[in-house]
Amino acid sequence: MKTYFYPNIEERKQLLLRPAFDTSLLQEKVKTVLNEVKLNGDTAVKKFTQEFDGVSLNDFSVSEKEIREAAALLSNELKQAIQQAEKNITTFHKQQISNVEVIETMPGVKCWRKSIGIEKVGLYIPGGTAPLFSTILMLGIPAQIAGCKEIILCTPPDKNGKLHPAILFAAQLVGITKVFKIGGVQAIAAMAFGTATVPKVYKIFGPGNQYVTCAKQLIQQDGIAIDMPAGPSEVCVLADDSAVAGFIAADLLSQAEHGVDSQVLLVTCSETLVKSVEGELKKQLESLPRKNIAQKALENSKSIVVKNIDEAIELVNEYAAEHLIISCKDDEAIAEKIVNAGSIFLGNYSPESVGDYASGTNHTLPTNGFAKAYSGVSVDSFVKKITYQKLTQQGLQNISKTVELMAEAEGLDAHKNAVSIRIKNL
Repeated sequence: MKTYFYPNIEERKQLLLRPAFDTSLLQEKVKTVLNEVKLNGDTAVKKFTQEFDGVSLNDFSVSEKEIREAAALLSNELKQAIQQAEKNITTFHKQQISNVEVIETMPGVKCWRKSIGIEKVGLYIPGGTAPLFSTILMLGIPAQIAGCKEIILCTPPDKNGKLHPAILFAAQLVGITKVFKIGGVQAIAAMAFGTATVPKVYKIFGPGNQYVTCAKQLIQQDGIAIDMPAGPSEVCVLADDSAVAGFIAADLLSQAEHGVDSQVLLVTCSETLVKSVEGELKKQLESLPRKNIAQKALENSKSIVVKNIDEAIELVNEYAAEHLIISCKDDEAIAEKIVNAGSIFLGNYSPESVGDYASGTNHTLPTNGFAKAYSGVSVDSFVKKITYQKLTQQGLQNISKTVELMAEAEGLDAHKNAVSIRIKNL
């Protein structure tokens, strides 16, 4: 990590830029795959699975037998851990359901809003350098709570054409029965356009590499909704002298090991703390199995020392991190001043990895500064909200003049007449 001391406003803007990628060539490659799957369905999916995943599959569907057998391949300890996480995530997300409330805006005019689950949703679960079975819980649970009628899951197979048993166990636990061994852009295309094997869905969720992210953004042009724009994983730690250097280093490395394009950021007023964290990073890095990945990510990462906490808060809000850890003695007071972040972790004993797995909050979050305008995934992500209104005869009489005058002023006489004809009939 590079350290920067007391940068001015212009310098800070440069420091907060994410690593940039030339996406023009990427888009052309992705479009080629999307178009071929759209035209040739399963045949194209088989071709790209062979080409990109190195495995030839005649049938992408996971059988009920495979799902049942997965449980026997996992230790009881891991199954219990997944079940505990499922319980916590369910508890948190169930509270996001709101009751229908009928509002009488004026006598005889009633309005209300109702949440309806999106009928068909597709979940993408990466399986490249790490099988993210935890993401199945984060997406499958709110989808079930929202009342989605059809939930399908795509995830890439290994070289033997198998899926990690934890992926199948988590899918079964949350009630997902349609699982397909398809990864990458071809998975996004199959869910977006439908094939003989894979049903077409209305909205696609889930993280992925730059190819998957690009594919999700491109299929929006064909009318398929996605959860949010997403890029490489990131964490920002805001810390003062009350923070523990070893804890901070562990948090930074927990994100750095996601991928070489991940980014971590430390913001503090303490030069002493930065030096201590640097020492801890070197020490902890040596024992990581994914050391090379984390080391590459740290090359994109920064420590920034600022003059005071107000400057630190301003900088953190400008960065709009996916994950923000506040390791400060006044953590809750500082959190009240944070307006841009995907998910916030308060104090020395709230590591970001707890939110990734089991505290109950969702780990599918906006990255790349999108936390300024986007929320993380929730039950709301899996519903559309329909508004209703019902007027009595008296209600229409009460509101008629208002609507007639406004419609006439806009030059929309047919709008006016839709009210007037009813009033005359009364």
